[in-house]
Amino acid sequence: MQPGRPGIPQCNARSPTLFTINTWLVCSLLANIFVAIIFPFCKRVPLRYQMKVKVIARNPDDYVRETKLDIQRVPRNYDPSLHPFEVSREYTRALNATKLERVFAKPFVASLDGHRDGVNCMAKHAKSLSTLLSGSCDGEVKVWNLSKHECVRTLQAHEGFVRGMVVRYCGTSFFTVGDDKTIKQWKMESPGYEEEEEPINTILGKTVYTGLDHHQNDPVFATCGQQVDIWDEQRSSPIRSFTWGVDSFSSVHFNPVETELLASCASDRSIVLYDMRESTPLKKVIMTMRSNTLSWNPMEAYYFTCANEDYNLYTYDMRYLAKPIMVHMDHVSAVLDVDYAPTGKEFVSASFDKTIRIFAKDGGHSREVYHTKRMQHVICIKWSADNKYILSGSDEMNIRLWKANAAEKLGVLAPREREAANYSQKLKEKFQHHPQIRRIARHRHLPKTIYHQTKELRVMKEARRRKERNVRKHSKPGSVPVVSEKEKHVVTVVK
Repeated sequence: MQPGRPGIPQCNARSPTLFTINTWLVCSLLANIFVAIIFPFCKRVPLRYQMKVKVIARNPDDYVRETKLDIQRVPRNYDPSLHPFEVSREYTRALNATKLERVFAKPFVASLDGHRDGVNCMAKHAKSLSTLLSGSCDGEVKVWNLSKHECVRTLQAHEGFVRGMVVRYCGTSFFTVGDDKTIKQWKMESPGYEEEEEPINTILGKTVYTGLDHHQNDPVFATCGQQVDIWDEQRSSPIRSFTWGVDSFSSVHFNPVETELLASCASDRSIVLYDMRESTPLKKVIMTMRSNTLSWNPMEAYYFTCANEDYNLYTYDMRYLAKPIMVHMDHVSAVLDVDYAPTGKEFVSASFDKTIRIFAKDGGHSREVYHTKRMQHVICIKWSADNKYILSGSDEMNIRLWKANAAEKLGVLAPREREAANYSQKLKEKFQHHPQIRRIARHRHLPKTIYHQTKELRVMKEARRRKERNVRKHSKPGSVPVVSEKEKHVVTVVK
C-alpha cells in the first residue's frame, strides 16, 4: 500500500498470490481452447502406441468390516506351495494344545453328600437331566437336584439294602427293590403339606430281589433274584418267569433298541439272553469268571458290555457269543458297574480298585481314569443323558459328579472359543500318533497302589505268555494251539 492512500492494494508482479491466480487462469484457458478447437482435428493414435494401465479392482465386502467391533478380514492364499512350513506350524500348535489339555484337565465338579451309608444303586430320570435318584445300604432313597447340588427329597424305602431302582419311562414314578423282599412304586413328586410318604403300590415277593429294570415303552418291568420275573404294573404276580438251572441272578437289563429283549448276569458265571415273547430263554454264554452287571449299547442293538470279576470288561455281539468282539483291560480289581454314553461310542466303568475309567467301545485300554484320595470302592456309575457328566456312587457315602471330558470348559462358549476348541481338537486328532504328542496325551498320574498293581499284573501276564510260548516250542507241532485273548475267557455257549 502507498502511504497516505489506505485500503487500495498495490498490483505488484512480485505478489505471489496474484501470480498464482494468473498462471492458473492462463492454463485453464489454453486447455479449453485445445479441447474445443484442436482436439477434434487430431488423428486417432494407433493401438500399438497406446499405453495400458492395469487397475486393481477390489470388492469392499471382502475386506471392509461391518462394524468397528468386528475383527479385521485378512485375505489369504491357500496354495500349499506358498506355505512350505504349514505342517511344522500345525505340529507345534497340536503339541501346545495337547499340553494345555493336560494342564486344564480338572474333571471333578461336585460331591453330593447326605447318605448315612454306602451308595448301592442310582437311577437317571427319564425326562429331566437335573434329577438323580440314589439308594443306600440302609434302605434310604434320596432325590437330588444336580444343578443346585442339593437333596430335594429323602424317604425310607426299605429295611436293609436298596438293591435296585429304576424310573418309569414317562418319568412320573419310580420303582425300588430291597432286601425286605418287596417291590415298591413311588410318586416322583414330593408329597404335599402334612401328607405321609407312602408308596403307590407295594408287592411282597417270596425271595430277595437283586436287580430291577423297566421297559422302554410299556408298563412292564423285570426283576431278578432266584429267577428272572416279568411283571405287569397292574398285577401283583409275575406274568412270566425264566429259570435255567441257576440259583441266583445279580442284574437284569432291557435292550433300549430291541425293547422285547433283555439280558441278565447269573451266579454260575453265565450271561443269559431272553425274549419276552418266548416262554424260555434264548441262549447263554458261560465265562471263566462271574459277571457283575452289563449295559446295552443304546445305538447298536446287538452289542452289550459286561463287567467281570477278572478285572476286565467284555463287549459281545449277541448274535455271536462264541467270543467277545473286544476285551477292555486296565482295572486292577473287580469291575462292579458299567454304563454307556448316550452316543453309544464310549462307556464308563466303576471298579473295586477305587477308580473310574472311560473306554471307547472299540478300545482295549481306557482313555481316562478318575480317582480321588477320599473315594473308596466305587459301587455304581451313571453317564448323564446329555453326554457331559458322569455320576459315581461309592462306599464312603458320597455321590460324585465328574466331567465326561476332563479338559472341557463348562458354561456358554463364545463363537471364537468354540472355533478355537474345534480347531485344536482336529489338530490333536491329526497328529495323535506322533510319539511326543501320544506320550503327553496318554500320561496319567495314578495312586501308588494302583501303579504297582498294574506293573505286577503286567509281569504276571508276560510270565504266563512266556510259559505258553516255551511249552509250545518244546511240544509236538500242533499239540498246543494258540488261543487268542478273546477266546481264553469263554467256556461255552448254550442254546
